[in-house]
Amino acid sequence: MMKSFRSQPQNRPKKSSLVIGKSKLLTALKEGKQLERIYLMQTLHGPEVDEIKKLAAAQQVPINKVPVEKLNGFNITDHEGCVGLIAKIQYQDLQDTISFIVEKGETPLLLILDGITDIRNIGAIARTALCCGVQAIIIPDKGVGALNEDAIQTSAGALEKIAVCRVNSLMKAVDTLHLNGIGVYASEMTATGLVYDCDFKQPVAVIMGSEDKGIYPALMKIADGVFRIPMLAGFESLNVSVATGMILYEAQRQRTRPN
Repeated sequence: MMKSFRSQPQNRPKKSSLVIGKSKLLTALKEGKQLERIYLMQTLHGPEVDEIKKLAAAQQVPINKVPVEKLNGFNITDHEGCVGLIAKIQYQDLQDTISFIVEKGETPLLLILDGITDIRNIGAIARTALCCGVQAIIIPDKGVGALNEDAIQTSAGALEKIAVCRVNSLMKAVDTLHLNGIGVYASEMTATGLVYDCDFKQPVAVIMGSEDKGIYPALMKIADGVFRIPMLAGFESLNVSVATGMILYEAQRQRTRPN
C-alpha cells in the first residue's frame, strides 16, 4: 500500500486562535463561536466541565481528553485544564448546503471523508474537489484530521472556498442525502464494478475511506453502490488523495462532455 503524505511537525497554534480556561470556553460555546475541537485534561471534572461537554455535543465540537502535558505544550499556564481551538473555517449545516446547491440549479456532487486523519491528504483532496466542481465535503466530528492552518495551506485555500459540513454521524448524513434524492457511492478496491460504470451526472455523493481501515462496514452497507478504480499493476492501493482525484475527474468528465 502506498504511504500517505509523510508526517511533518505541525506548527503550534497561535495564542490568538485559542480559547483558554473554563469560563471563556463556556462563553464561546454559548455565543455559538465555531471551534475546531476542545482539549480537556483527563482528570478534569465538575459542573462547568459537564456544561462544556453538553454544549460541545450539541454543536458537534469534538472533545479530546488529553494529559496536562498536551495543554502545557500550547505554551500557556492559565488553561485550567481546558483549551478550545478556534475553527479556521466556517462549518455549514448539511441540509442547508444541499438546499442551497439545488436552489442554484446545480446537480449535487458531494464528497464524504470517512476516517481520513492525515491533514495533508485532506488538503490535497479539497484542492482537487474544488477544481472538479464538488460543492461540499462532509466530515464526521470525530476520527478526522483537524482542519487547521496546515490543512488549509496544503489545500491552497480550497478549504476556505468549498462548503465543509461537519456531522456527528456519517450514517445519519447518508440518510439526509437519501431523503434529498442524492445517491451515495463508495470507493472500495475489492469492488467488482468500475468507476466508469457510475452515473455521476445524477445527484451523487462519493465516500472515501482511510488507506489503512477503508470505509466503515456499516456505512458501506447503506451505500447505493460500490466501485473501484481499475489498476493494471498488482498493487494493493492508491494514495487516498490520488484516488479521490481520479474519481472526481471521471465525474467532471461525465458532467462536462456533450450528450
